[in-house]
Amino acid sequence: MPNAVIIGASGYAGAVLAELVAHHPEFSLAGLYVSENSLDAGKKLSELYPHLLGTVDDVLKPLTPENLAEAHKADAVFLCTAHKVSAELAGGFYDRGVKVFDLSGAFRVPEPEFYEKYYGFTHPRLDLLPKAVYGLAEWNHDEIAKTDLVAVAGCYPTASLTALKPLEEAGLIKSGSMPIINAVSGVTGSGRKATMTNSFCEVSLAPYGVFRHRHRPEISYHLGQKVLFQPHLGCFRRGILATIYVELAGNASDEAITAAYHRAYDGKRLVRLTDRWPSVLGVAGTPYVDVHFEREGEELIVVSAIDNLMKGASAQALQCANIRFGFSEYEGIL
Repeated sequence: MPNAVIIGASGYAGAVLAELVAHHPEFSLAGLYVSENSLDAGKKLSELYPHLLGTVDDVLKPLTPENLAEAHKADAVFLCTAHKVSAELAGGFYDRGVKVFDLSGAFRVPEPEFYEKYYGFTHPRLDLLPKAVYGLAEWNHDEIAKTDLVAVAGCYPTASLTALKPLEEAGLIKSGSMPIINAVSGVTGSGRKATMTNSFCEVSLAPYGVFRHRHRPEISYHLGQKVLFQPHLGCFRRGILATIYVELAGNASDEAITAAYHRAYDGKRLVRLTDRWPSVLGVAGTPYVDVHFEREGEELIVVSAIDNLMKGASAQALQCANIRFGFSEYEGIL
């Protein structure tokens, strides 16, 4: 039974992942870690998240050099850390043969200038960028099964790419057009650290990151064409709803559109092609992506919904780990 450790376990995604791994029949949860100076160090995870009492009572260990050496002995590590921290930590695990599943953006695009422009740091392990596999599990299954470094797809990109890639692969998006993605996330997408911008009493519905959000180039890179992406912060806890506007190519019949989605997702149990418009309520607390689309003339509207902490982070990370270790893809998730 492979041992798995989680670094950054006190955050929302880390806590959800800890619960999933603790219930997983094939993985052993071998350690939960936080930064060396974290105020959560020495506490049980269940003190921070009372619903985990009796399920995940592990103590959050500070990531001292001694504890990092201990973590390096694991078979798998999940990095639920800030982008720069993940970039600095991942190489030490990778070099020791530990399989790395990074939930940050530190390895999602194999271009050094991407990190300087959108993340504000010079990447410390350029040698690993071409070795990382993008962890969009439904699309990169075979590559994930062979790599020791998975860059788990971002939450907004998961919702957006799941909706758009079948159309792009089938050549159904009008050449020269730019799909428009209008997406709203719950406040857990802003992380656990309290600020005025993510305080529940201060949030209503507002755009942010206009023209500058780092998920836009991530989506564009992995779709293979430019998109216009605008995120919003909504006054709900968890979930993402993405409404996407697509100009269709001349050959995009109703039958071709429907066939493209079924070809991509039939047998993929976490993607649900629904007969009604998705909602945040319909996916909150689940690992699913719900997708629905309607066409009028040359215009197509596609809506996708995910839980940002599940399919947008922890459940997808575990799905990638299942694939890499040869377990059932949905073990411990469904």
